Amino acid sequence: MTGVGSLPKMKVTLSTLDTCEGSFTPLVVLELAQDVKEETKEWLKNRIVTKKKDGGAQLLFRPLLNKYEKGTVENQNLYLVGASNIRLLLGAEAVGLVKECSDNTMRAFTYGTRHNFKGFDDNNDDFLTMAECQFIIKHELENLRARDEKMIPGYPQAKLYPGKSLLRRLLTSGIVVQVFPLHDNEALKKLEDSWYTRFSLQFQPIDGIRGYFGETIALYFGFLEYFTFALIPMAVIGLPYYMFVWEDYDKYVIFASFNLIWSTVILEVWKRGCANMTYRWGTLVMKRQFEEPRPGYHGVLGVNAVTGREEPLYPSYKRQLRIYLVSLPFVCLCLYFSLYVMMIYFDLEAWALDLHENSGSEWTSVLLYVPSIIYAIVIEVMNRLYRYAAEFLTSWENHRLESAYQNHLILKVLVFNFLNCFASLFYIAFVLQDMKLLRQSLATLLITSQILNQLMESLLPYWLQRKHHVQVKKKVQALKADIDATLYEQVVLEKEMGTYLGTFDDYLELFLQFGYVSLFSCVYPLAAAFAVLNNFTEVNSDALKMCRVFKRPFAEPSASIGVWQLAFETMSVISVVTNCALIGMSPQVNALFPESKADLILIVVAVEHALLALKFILAFAIPDKPRHIQVKLARLEFESLEALKQQNEREQDSVGRNSKKCQEAESSSQ
Repeated sequence: MTGVGSLPKMKVTLSTLDTCEGSFTPLVVLELAQDVKEETKEWLKNRIVTKKKDGGAQLLFRPLLNKYEKGTVENQNLYLVGASNIRLLLGAEAVGLVKECSDNTMRAFTYGTRHNFKGFDDNNDDFLTMAECQFIIKHELENLRARDEKMIPGYPQAKLYPGKSLLRRLLTSGIVVQVFPLHDNEALKKLEDSWYTRFSLQFQPIDGIRGYFGETIALYFGFLEYFTFALIPMAVIGLPYYMFVWEDYDKYVIFASFNLIWSTVILEVWKRGCANMTYRWGTLVMKRQFEEPRPGYHGVLGVNAVTGREEPLYPSYKRQLRIYLVSLPFVCLCLYFSLYVMMIYFDLEAWALDLHENSGSEWTSVLLYVPSIIYAIVIEVMNRLYRYAAEFLTSWENHRLESAYQNHLILKVLVFNFLNCFASLFYIAFVLQDMKLLRQSLATLLITSQILNQLMESLLPYWLQRKHHVQVKKKVQALKADIDATLYEQVVLEKEMGTYLGTFDDYLELFLQFGYVSLFSCVYPLAAAFAVLNNFTEVNSDALKMCRVFKRPFAEPSASIGVWQLAFETMSVISVVTNCALIGMSPQVNALFPESKADLILIVVAVEHALLALKFILAFAIPDKPRHIQVKLARLEFESLEALKQQNEREQDSVGRNSKKCQEAESSSQ
């Protein structure tokens, strides 16, 4: 399925939709625990298929295996969820999907004005993408809310209250194991053919990725591609710098100045390109819905002052106490441990250097790189272990909104990863002041981390997934012929795939790479070249990971890369300070101020402030959105205000007419 099919032209409401279709295109899989009680299954089915006016989702629902097929294979509590075509269009209106109209403007889709939208036809099945259909079903399932139930039938411990999301309670109670969207094998094959199976230098099919995986993932791959091409000028300029004398002060200044302008301009230009893409996709003008509490949020039952719904309430002061009395000390302790490990690394470096100086053999010269390689591996291990601890702590802090949870998690992880990955480099640069060791350590950390990430993120999971695929095929071949083996094989294979946890780790990898390139660019200009080589393979390995290693994630509308834009901009500011300090430490600059180091420090600080001012001027001078996008957004806002104004006038006229009729009726009765 790639969209919705034929639709009648008559006016349709949710109450008239048929939810009893015998067959439908499965879009989403819902897996229950093996020991779920029959009354719970029946209750869940009724809530999913019941009409909206009666508190249901009005979706289509059936088990993967019927009662005759279940005897032929191990009993799998797998259920398929779909929706009728009209239901999907009405759902698109409910979630606020934005589509392009015939006059080339982007507007929120409404079923009543469906024929005004470009590409819509009653016989057209491509108006909604499969990813959009699955997003609509996810939205409807998540908005199934408790009414009069006090508990989930069959599970007295799973308490409910009016307005509670049923799906979230089922997931947190372990009754529902997972909910995931199915792959469309035909569409996936076409996407793979145009994306990564042909090893040629070409742009990625970003619109195709967006159509299949949604805007959030498409924006990541768009940023990865953009960042890779943006690194090419740095790589081209860095290569000749690497071939000449390192200690030349003029080369330091020119390259560091170029790095300043480059890091500012590429981030500002990305924001413009991102606005172009997201306007075309409709997410730039898509209105954000009021955020619901995240699944793990808990507290005393009360009434939300904004929505008026009953939901758990948790005092803010308790959350702040947990953050400042537990989370913050734990993060500081981890940072201290990271610094302690770093000092062990320097002891190993000193030991290897002494051994080489005493023996001077080729074997000991190779041994000089071993401490850096070991340290790079230890850094990756520590980053991953800390990530689990950070997730646990952030969840324990009990944030109400998913956005607040993500912001606190990102802050914790970024602080630790920044210190863990860059502390040794700062120590070498500004304490030891050993530029040769700095270049060696930077190169080793960058290359080793890139190799480990490629292995751990894509190649190893892909190899394990291939082995599991073979086992599933053997199991399916042993089934009786009356089972739909193709669908069964697909569902069983996909349910065992790993769950894609989002773009966090992918952006984090690019963030650290950006730090390696920009922070010490004047010391190791070759870093950009290694980053370009890595990213060309990263595109293919990440694409392989999305298509063949993980379950298909639900599409999520997104208008930007979010908090990561701020993270990259912060890193570019730090890089200005770092490069100015490195230039100030060069022998040529120190030779200009043999008498007074205070004058040198003042001049370096003044230059650094001037460069930062230039950076912020450039950021201000380059608009975040192109002019034509600004005009279109302003026009949409104006039309919305005019429509609201006309609606108010109509309501006032209606009130006036009713008041006049009442007065006439009173006068006639007298």
